[in-house]
Amino acid sequence: MQKAFFIDRDGVINIDKNYVYKIDDFEFIEGVFDSFKYLQEKGYKLFIITNQSGIGRGYYKEEEFLELTSWMKQQFDKKGIQIEEVKYCPHSPESNCNCRKPKTGMIDEILKSYDIDLENSWLIGDKDSDINCAINAGIKNSIQVKSGQEFDEKKSQATFIINSIKEIKKVVTI
Repeated sequence: MQKAFFIDRDGVINIDKNYVYKIDDFEFIEGVFDSFKYLQEKGYKLFIITNQSGIGRGYYKEEEFLELTSWMKQQFDKKGIQIEEVKYCPHSPESNCNCRKPKTGMIDEILKSYDIDLENSWLIGDKDSDINCAINAGIKNSIQVKSGQEFDEKKSQATFIINSIKEIKKVVTI
């Protein structure tokens, strides 16, 4: 079985600027490449799971999201970082789908194709819905980053809270 990192996009990988779907608006958070390289060297498979309600709300087209995603993956490839898959929920919150975090549909889809050891895997996100997704999926290790949405640290159910992805080495040591 393989250990994995399930990673939210906006606020963790890139600066969250409200519905980022254009390459020109996409700005990587400082330290993301070094952090992903570190996780990969520790033997983690890397998966991005992201709610993209801007598609369901009609703010941008799915094709635009996919173009940005392809470009983003290329940037990781250039640094020798393999993103196994990017799963996304294109639905608006009102659609009551099973893929929108905190529901586990995106992780469930990944588990159909990969033999993942959830006991030794992690999820990192910036919202409570990300952390609740980890809990709902049976992922016991979670990290909430302050680089995205504001949250109440006292109410966070995350295993760890860090300022941004660049501090990942402080909590992931094996």
